[in-house]
Amino acid sequence: MASAKERRLPQLHLKLDVPTCAFRCAAPAPAPATAATPATSASRPPHGEFRLNDFDRLSVLGRGNGGSVYKVSHRRTSALYALKIIHGAHARPGAADEEADIVRRVVDSPNVVRCHSVLPTASGDAAALLLELVDGGSLDSLVGGGGFLPEAAVADVAAQALSGLAHLRARRVAHRDIKPANLLLSAAGEVKIADFGIAKVVVSGAGGRARALAYEGTVAYMSPERFDSERHADADPYAADVWGLGVTLLELLMGRYPLLPAGQKPTWAALMCAICFGELPALPEGAASLEFRGFVAACLRKDHRKRASVVELLAHPFVAGRDVAASRRALREAIERRCSC
Repeated sequence: MASAKERRLPQLHLKLDVPTCAFRCAAPAPAPATAATPATSASRPPHGEFRLNDFDRLSVLGRGNGGSVYKVSHRRTSALYALKIIHGAHARPGAADEEADIVRRVVDSPNVVRCHSVLPTASGDAAALLLELVDGGSLDSLVGGGGFLPEAAVADVAAQALSGLAHLRARRVAHRDIKPANLLLSAAGEVKIADFGIAKVVVSGAGGRARALAYEGTVAYMSPERFDSERHADADPYAADVWGLGVTLLELLMGRYPLLPAGQKPTWAALMCAICFGELPALPEGAASLEFRGFVAACLRKDHRKRASVVELLAHPFVAGRDVAASRRALREAIERRCSC
């Protein structure tokens, strides 16, 4: 852990997202659907090649490090999409090409935001990703302002997010930034992993794993080993995504960031100490089932070698033993309540 302290000043220049309010970033979050919404990008895309000038920009969905996301409409079909413009000049070298390569790898999962096309741009230092427009917002917006999800809904989020992570693992992709803002929701209750801006393809050998484990991402959701990636160069980078999911699920149930006491300022030092050395928050009696407590404990083991894998978590009673229909219904009802506010 000695080297983690040495990174306190360089950290200011990394792509680290430490929001000042509830530890959340201004990540792209699609607006709720309305009754008059035209067909979305879940529909069959138009035939032929997409071009950037085929689309009208309707609104800004979000802006982040190195890129902006817009809600766009295809001029011929009126189908709606999310268009992410990656500005290579403002990101780390090669970021646009890396993200474009990764989204090509991870198609065809209902729990990963679909990329329809990588569009050519007029600028050589930018890329444009034409993405599925997810109409229910993000988990971040669902629990923002002190809201929380019932445990049945959290179980469905866990199951769907794990399905998406299994899909990424099969394609050797570590997301590296699993958090509520990067889990999007459809109005039908589908959970989709989004934003591959710092994702990495995991290559064999310690060098490749260390690169995937690097100290980059959202500090509040980083796993302990990522604070000292040089020391843990042999760590499984997929285990870091499991940690991020565990923190996310606790946050959904508690309605606030769970690893610091309510109201504590989220400084880098406070977050590092809580993540690397702190205990799991004590949930009140009756606030959660034994299955949920055991599931989260398996996700948040500080030793990455003892942390549960995605396959093990998919078989855990909290997920495998849930009432699937009731769990999905609870999640849809939570989305509907948020959209009606």
